[in-house]
Amino acid sequence: MTPGILLLTLAYVLSQFFRAFLAVLAPVLERDLGTGPEALAFASGLWFLVFAAMQIPVGWALDHLGPRRTASVLLMIGGGGGAAVFGMATSAQHINIAMALIGIGCSPVLMAAYYIFARQYPPRQFATLAALIIGVGSIGNLIASYPMAFAAETLGWRAALFWLAGGSAVVAAGIWACVRDPQKPEGEAKGRLMDLLRLPAIWLILPLMFVSYAPAGAIRGLWVGPYLAETFALSTGQIGQATLVMGLAMILGTFVYGPLDKVFGTRKWVVFAGNLLAMVAIFGLAVLPDQSPLVSVGLLAIIGFFGASFPMLIAHGRGFFPAHLTGRGVTLLNLFGIGGAGLMQFASGQVHGAVTLAPYPAIFAFFGVALAAGLIVYGFARDNMT
Repeated sequence: MTPGILLLTLAYVLSQFFRAFLAVLAPVLERDLGTGPEALAFASGLWFLVFAAMQIPVGWALDHLGPRRTASVLLMIGGGGGAAVFGMATSAQHINIAMALIGIGCSPVLMAAYYIFARQYPPRQFATLAALIIGVGSIGNLIASYPMAFAAETLGWRAALFWLAGGSAVVAAGIWACVRDPQKPEGEAKGRLMDLLRLPAIWLILPLMFVSYAPAGAIRGLWVGPYLAETFALSTGQIGQATLVMGLAMILGTFVYGPLDKVFGTRKWVVFAGNLLAMVAIFGLAVLPDQSPLVSVGLLAIIGFFGASFPMLIAHGRGFFPAHLTGRGVTLLNLFGIGGAGLMQFASGQVHGAVTLAPYPAIFAFFGVALAAGLIVYGFARDNMT
């Protein structure tokens, strides 16, 4: 862990925080700004979609400009600036602008680290290193739970966002100072994004990449707050505790997934089995939405744990990419993963508005059906341990 990797990990802590903190702030934002669950679903989905759309230019920038300049500049402008805009927000539109800026700022940090791992470390270590940075970075998911709820109740949510703006700027400056770009071999081949899309093996991975992160990411990032508040009348502090449990499960799941490809000698079937269990838990939540807070939080934790296959899926797809397209390859996978979460978050907001009597079981069933479809296609994918 070089200083540069540590700072990119810290930047990823911020990225995990920003994709998850709206769930805890949902009650106070509705009280102060009048932003209900559907408005926040749109803002959360906007973060994911802008983040995803940035993966194409980020991939180009990683291959041509290097991770140092790409990550530091975008985090400074988008992360720091977006958090400041959020702190000054007086309407839902301001929150949308802030979340879009933050999505831009967070878009390069994980892929910058993955680019360095792919360039400077042995291929068989990639899945473990990828899981490690997500696991450590997911501390941001925890900070976005009870600690954020505590800060909102004591300092106020605006003050907390201004502190986050300053922290983002400091981390961005540290990345500029400490990250070292990997050297490229002389005479390395050139390539285009279309070269990646001509790889048949990738097309059987992309559908699951599109839907696998969405259930855990969208539920933890937003729906867990309104769901627990409206179904069980939990307070902001209690919601913070519940999201803390789900966040801890997501971190534990990430660390557990990391070495399993070497343990079982397969990436495909580790990913398949984990997502199958996550799907079962999602349908369980759809069938038993109001059984008890304990049952619901337990199922949310299972979804978070088994839904943490993101780094293993990245490792599976990365094994098919040529070295000179590493940056664009991992960002293409990230585009589908985060873009899928964004589009499904938008769609889940529409489900919430359309199903007035029992919106949350319908939202959970929607995520479960999407994950089942992704698994069917992924079942035909070719395994890869390189």
